Amino acid sequence: MSRDRGAKLSPPEHVISIIGPGMRVVGDCEVEGAIRIEGSVQGNVRAGKAVVVGKDGVVEGDISTQDAVIAGRVHGTLRADSRLEIQATSRIEGEIIAARIQLEEGALLNGTVQMGQAGMTPSGSSPHAPPT
Repeated sequence: MSRDRGAKLSPPEHVISIIGPGMRVVGDCEVEGAIRIEGSVQGNVRAGKAVVVGKDGVVEGDISTQDAVIAGRVHGTLRADSRLEIQATSRIEGEIIAARIQLEEGALLNGTVQMGQAGMTPSGSSPHAPPT
């Protein structure tokens, strides 16, 4: 394969990583940009910009990001420092920590919700986590 030496590479924060349908990841995922999950992840997901869990996507672990759009299933703590959109097809079990939330009718949410700046703590930790 040859690579065009004049081509500019996108900065990592502008790249969208995709876990496609039928793909299963066991372990933690960490990206500087955004990640779209259409398959399944058994582990924690951390993205610098955004996490999108598609309608058939499944995350068994914690999610931490700036913005999140959830249409699939999440079992774990979901932290969105800026905005969280929970679509009608989503099924979430666990703790939610977000500055702002949009919840569509039909979504299933079982767990606790903390909204606004009061629920936000520095360094991506839960306010209930023991001090280190």
